[in-house]
Amino acid sequence: MNQLDRYDYAILDALQRDGTLSVAQLSEQVGLSSTPCWKRLRRLEEDGYIEHRVAIVNRRKVGLPVTVFVSIRITQHDENWFARFADAVAALPEVQEFHRMSGDVDYLLKVVTTDIEGYDRFYKKLIKSVKLTGVSSAFSMEQIKITTSLPLGLLSHQ
Repeated sequence: MNQLDRYDYAILDALQRDGTLSVAQLSEQVGLSSTPCWKRLRRLEEDGYIEHRVAIVNRRKVGLPVTVFVSIRITQHDENWFARFADAVAALPEVQEFHRMSGDVDYLLKVVTTDIEGYDRFYKKLIKSVKLTGVSSAFSMEQIKITTSLPLGLLSHQ
């Protein structure tokens, strides 16, 4: 179980909203002096609570406006097949997320691309990589909500 207190959660929450905060700005927001805040921040990074600090790029402005959710069904469920499949999917830069699912769909991919033709190129690379039983694609018509922030407020804080 995690050993986080309210200050740790406050640091995580603040950094989810703005990863560019300096230690001085962060310590002011969470109500700690700079040195204890810096020590907590280092511990959160070293313990893996903070995996990366990144910039969120506007996909439309850079020319990647199309989001496709790709449902994949398979009949072969062995470790060797999965290793080849996972390696093939990891090598496809269009894939933003890759999930193993319960229910009727075995895997779900979130793919971003330039346009329909870009998706077709992706699809051809995907089906060439390993044997798949079924591939179904659903194009996102409108993005209504997107966030990278975890709902830390749902957790009880000491």
